[in-house]
This record gives sequence, C-alpha cells and structure tokens, in this order.
Amino acid sequence: MTDPIDAASADEPGFAGFDPAPAPPPAATGAPAPYRVLARKYRPAHFGDLIGQEAMVRTLTNAFAAGRIPQAWMLTGVRGVGKTTTARILARALNFQTPDGQGAPTTDLREFGIHCREIIEGRHIDVMEIDAASNNSVDNIRQINDAVRYAPVSARYKVYIVDEVHMLSTGAFNAFLKTLEEPPPHAKFIFATTEIRKVPITVLSRCQRFDLRRVESDVLVDHLATICRAESVDAEQEALAAIARAAEGSVRDSLSILDQAIAHAAGRITLDDIRSMLGLADRARVIDLFEAVMKGDIASALGELRAQYDAGADPVVVLNDLAEFTHLVTRLKLVPEAVKDNSLAQAERVRGGDFAQRLSVRILARTWQMLLKGLGEVKQADRPVMAAEMVLVRLAHAADLPTPDEALKLLRDGMGSVPAGNGQGSGNGGGNGMGMPRPPSGGGNTALAARPILASANPAPAPVARAAAAPMAIVATLEDVVALASQHRDITLKIALERDIRPVRFEPGRIEFSLAEGASRTLAQDLSRRLKEWTGQTWMVAVVNAEGGATMREQAAAAKDQRESDAAAHPAVKAVLERFPGARIVDVRDPRAIAAAEAAASVPTEDEYLPDAEPLFDDSEPDFDGIDF
Repeated sequence: MTDPIDAASADEPGFAGFDPAPAPPPAATGAPAPYRVLARKYRPAHFGDLIGQEAMVRTLTNAFAAGRIPQAWMLTGVRGVGKTTTARILARALNFQTPDGQGAPTTDLREFGIHCREIIEGRHIDVMEIDAASNNSVDNIRQINDAVRYAPVSARYKVYIVDEVHMLSTGAFNAFLKTLEEPPPHAKFIFATTEIRKVPITVLSRCQRFDLRRVESDVLVDHLATICRAESVDAEQEALAAIARAAEGSVRDSLSILDQAIAHAAGRITLDDIRSMLGLADRARVIDLFEAVMKGDIASALGELRAQYDAGADPVVVLNDLAEFTHLVTRLKLVPEAVKDNSLAQAERVRGGDFAQRLSVRILARTWQMLLKGLGEVKQADRPVMAAEMVLVRLAHAADLPTPDEALKLLRDGMGSVPAGNGQGSGNGGGNGMGMPRPPSGGGNTALAARPILASANPAPAPVARAAAAPMAIVATLEDVVALASQHRDITLKIALERDIRPVRFEPGRIEFSLAEGASRTLAQDLSRRLKEWTGQTWMVAVVNAEGGATMREQAAAAKDQRESDAAAHPAVKAVLERFPGARIVDVRDPRAIAAAEAAASVPTEDEYLPDAEPLFDDSEPDFDGIDF
C-alpha cells in the first residue's frame, strides 16, 4: 500500500534521485495539497545540490573525510545564497545514520538516513534552530548553556543552528563565549549571518568561517533552466538571464521571481513577460539609449527615455541598466573573453563589443561616475523622470568634451577649437569626441566642438597663432621675470625665483646667479626654457660660483624690518607704544604705493569708497599711514 505522504509527493520532481520534503497530506474533505513555492520545493538536501559554493563544499568534504570536524561554523553571505540550507545539510552530515544503526559523519548524503528527513524539514528534536532576532538576550543564551550539557535524545550530536547571529546583544555574545570555546563533545554550533562585521571577533575566532558567494549569472541561468524542465515550463533563455540579473546572485530571489513569472505568463515565459512584471527596461532599447547619449544626440536620448517611461520602466531602473551596460562595455574592452558569458544577450555581445572598440576607457570611466552620481539624485527626486532626463543632458553634453589631459594637450599644441559663445557645436563635424557619429545639425545637439581627430572642416584659429601676434614681454630686471612667471601662473618658478636666486649679473638675454641653500639644481634650465616660451628669445641662464646678492625674499624681509624700525622711531608711534604697553608694530604700509598699485589696476581707492574719512596721520608724514597694531 502506498504511503499517503509518498503518494502526495510522487508527482513532484526532486534532485539526486529522491523526493524533496513531502507536503502535508490533503485534508479529509478532498481538498488539494497546499502549494509549495519553488524556493522550498527545490531546496538543496545535500552538498551535491548546492550551486556556486564549490570552495566551501570541498573544504567540508575534506574535513569530514579526515575527521577534522570543528565545534562551530560561521556561515556568512548575502540573502538567498544558502546559509540556513547549508546549516541543515551540515546537521544532517553530522548525524547521518543508516537504518541498521551504522554510519559516521559524512558528506556523502545521496541516500537518506534515519534522521535526515526530519532534519531537512526542521523538526528534529536534537537539531535546534534559533532565531537570534527574537532570542537575543542573556537569558536566552543561558538556557542554551544549561541545555547543552545534556546528551542528545536520538542523534549523534546536538546541533544548534543560530540564524542572524549578529542580532545577539553584547551581553548575550559574552555569555556564549565559554560554551562556544569548550562545548561538550556531543554539541555543535552553526551560525548564519548577513552582517559579519557586527559579530565580535571573540566569537569569530572560535568558529570556522565560510563566506558563501553570490551565484554567478550563468550558473543561475542553468539552475533555473533545470527547474523549468522539471516543472514542464517553457522559458526563453533571455528571460531566464533577465531573472538571474534581477536576482543579483541570490538563488532564493531568482526562484521567487521565476515562481511569479510562471503565474504571470500562464504559459511560455518570454523576456517581455519579465520586463512587464518587474518594470525592467528593454535591454535593446537601453543600448539604443546608450548610443544616443554617446553621440551627444540629446533629443533622441530624451525621447527614448520618455518612451521607456511611458511603457512602464522605472527611471531608476533605466539609469541602473545604463550603468550596467557601461560596465559591460568597459569589461569587454579590457577583457574581450567576457563576451562568452552565457548570461549576455546577443545584442549585448555584438553591440557591446562594437562600443568597446570605439570608446576609450577614460570616456567610459567618466560616464560611469556621472551615472553613479545621477542615480543618487534620481532616487531622491520627487519627479524621478525629470531628474533622469537631466542626467542624460549632462551625459550628452559631456560626450564631446575631451578629458582634462587631452584638453591641455590640444591647447598646448594649438589644435583645439573654441566653442561658440552660445555653447552650440559647429554642426558640420563628422563625429563627436568619442568617435561616435554625430547627429545632424538641428537635432537638438548642444555638445561642444569636436576633438581634432574628428575636427570640423572650418576649425577656429589656433590659440598659438593668436598668441604669436601679441607683443613680446619686455624683461629688464629680475623683478620683471618674477612678474612674468606670476602672469603665466607658474607659481613654482615664481617662488623659486624669489627664494633661491642670488643675482650676480642681469642683462637682456643673459642671467647669472648663485643658488641659495636647498635650491633645485635644474632651476637654470627651467628658467631658460620658460623665458624662451614667454619672450620668444633665447636666454643664457647660468649658475656661477661668485657670491651673489640677497634673494628677493631676503630683500623684502630687510625692507620690512627697516620700515618697522623707522616707524618705531616716529614720535606718534612712540607715544602710542608707550600709552599701550604690550602693543607692537605688525605692518607698515605706504599709502602712496598702495594708491599707485590701485590706479594701475583700475581699482577704486579707499578715498573713493570713503571720501570723507579722516587720515590716521597728517598727510605731511605719509610714510607710516595705516600702521596696524
């Protein structure tokens, strides 16, 4: 006579030649057995069923074969990669026993022992599963410490499976330490957590740690295809690939999505079904959007985004898919063998490889960073679609811009074209700065002028040519050289000229000086090269052994000391210093020099701002006007 449990589950496929955990028998009224979701129905029952965790399985297999079984394991990983399932399989391996009472701890679990089914179903009396989220106090751990001393009822080991162990309180962790370090021989502990960094190091040091990895997309696609065949469900390969991408390496998430897709499609599962169910963007349309952005065709890009939004795609998902495709193109450029990935659609392989050949890594890296920043903005925006459109506008405008080092090279070589004042491109170029075809003028493209490799037919005059028409600088003193360095923003050379040069001889076309202590030995060569660039003349710059004069910085310091000394001798300043003990002279400024500098720079003077202001000292003694104390 057939057992009712076996009859209920006889039509349900399973792995490794045995049925999965049986469903409860139908009610006496003849009602059908309750439905079990795929994540429970196809839960692995032995190590051979685990996918994507080969390193852990190999380590455990070797440890059991050598008899090196620790007292505690720590299983960590993201959701749905098999932490609790692995804990149950471990408990089954520890307590494996054949019906005749024989057997030892083993990882060869292709056949069920007398304890296996109860352990897999989570109802064995010697295998306790504890939820640390709701049992996180010291009292809960004290109960475990008291109960662990007693021998198991029927199995070989008492196994405590503590899920989400990071939820235990600090006191509970501390109460666990002694038992965890020296448990009775018949007790084993298996911990599972998604937040390994919240587990104290004192607990981790007492456990063997296994990091369960995210399952690779191609492995997950094969697993989903196997389940579809077992369930007699027809599904497109690209649909399964979309499910694997959405699951992000989680087996449980992928099975939950597949379960939903079977109900949604009510027949053959297609890629369109997955898109409409999850609100995903069409992968081919995402590639079209990527191409429009890389061309700088903002009108087409905005139209494509709006069309996908009207079709039900979430703007956040669209930008996320755009970032994923940018990452894929970068991988294909750096690792061409990645095109063999089974989880990639045909369009991704062909068009992604084409983009990888035409786009530089710098451009792709810049696009990736802009998308990452834009994703955060879209997630926080009240109108996500508007924020997403603005992200595409920035991307399209940046499509034609060279990278900073390329821009400097263009300006230095005199090959760069200058954007028009309204920010519009020339419109007659054959392509943009990324090597992509440029859309026709009038199509809404506001990108800047192209780089020289794809420059327009009528480039703007080169900056060097314009600079050549400017009058040459007149250099008659060392101060003129310093001013020239300041004008050309060469701050390093300006500081070196003021601090490290002791002038010996200066005449047009020739400079001789000695070096102060610590000066750069290449200062003469650097100065000669710069003067030729700035003046268009060849300068002979030499370092001599003769003793030179004071450096400009020393001269400035000596002049400052002299001004302060002269100021201190002034009767009015003396009176102030005597009147206010502890006062000191901070600075002495000549108002005539300040007024001359302001007039030269066409800057309003203090008198223009304050025409009625009284001077601090009488104009007959202007040398110490504006003294700060």
